[in-house]
Amino acid sequence: MRLNTGGSSNVEDRRGMGGGLAAGGGVGAIILGLLYMLLGGNPGDVQQGPQPDSNAGAPTQQNDAASQFVGKVLRSTELTWADLFQKMGRQYQDPRLVLYSGAYPSACGLGQAAMGPFYCPNDQKVYLDMSFFDELDRRFHAPGQFADAYVIAHEVGHHVQNQLGISQQVQQAEQAASSKAEANSYSVRLELQADCFAGVWANQARQRGEIVLEQGDVESALNAASAIGDDKLQQEAQGRVVPESFTHGSSAQRVEWFSRGLQSGDPRQCDTFEGRTG
Repeated sequence: MRLNTGGSSNVEDRRGMGGGLAAGGGVGAIILGLLYMLLGGNPGDVQQGPQPDSNAGAPTQQNDAASQFVGKVLRSTELTWADLFQKMGRQYQDPRLVLYSGAYPSACGLGQAAMGPFYCPNDQKVYLDMSFFDELDRRFHAPGQFADAYVIAHEVGHHVQNQLGISQQVQQAEQAASSKAEANSYSVRLELQADCFAGVWANQARQRGEIVLEQGDVESALNAASAIGDDKLQQEAQGRVVPESFTHGSSAQRVEWFSRGLQSGDPRQCDTFEGRTG
């Protein structure tokens, strides 16, 4: 994949600054966090207690190849969603993206590398420890920059949902659900829509020439979507699959919805809340 955009000014590079462990953290929380190695995991689900100030310290500017890549992908998502929001008669507000290493506090709790990338609606920031990309390559056998870009675009998709009020509606539905399985089903639909939004970004960015996809790029992103399906992760972690406990969707569902966005480039095709999800 080639990127033909400048970098975003909304990247906070806080690698090496560290946030320490919050009360209730430590090894147990990290082990539990491994179960959240799904895109969009909320550290607040496994971290309790007081948190450090998420705005403490000034961000560093390492400006290495890794941060440049993230900045360019983020900038492309900004251009895509600003254009699509304008067509909807809305104004898009860019999220910020925090690069950290190991552990770092967010307004949703302490983020840790074991949890994977996540979006925090409380401060409207995406949090990313780039060691996840190495994990995506080694553990999940989904290497490639387009796979990494899909991860970023998925989290930005959650920001889009937050901007449109979808996240808030889903949260209300989850709270009103009559069972945990029903609440989980709403979470699955939210995550699959973020996958579809990631595909919409790729389609739009490709049309504008912001990204150039090369042979194998699409396959790498589809491999990433498949590798982090709930069914595959549950089978690996516990040796069995429990569909009613899914929170992000199966491998087949994630591939289907990312593909739908990638092929259509139309966010209207990403309504995972109507009918079956696959």
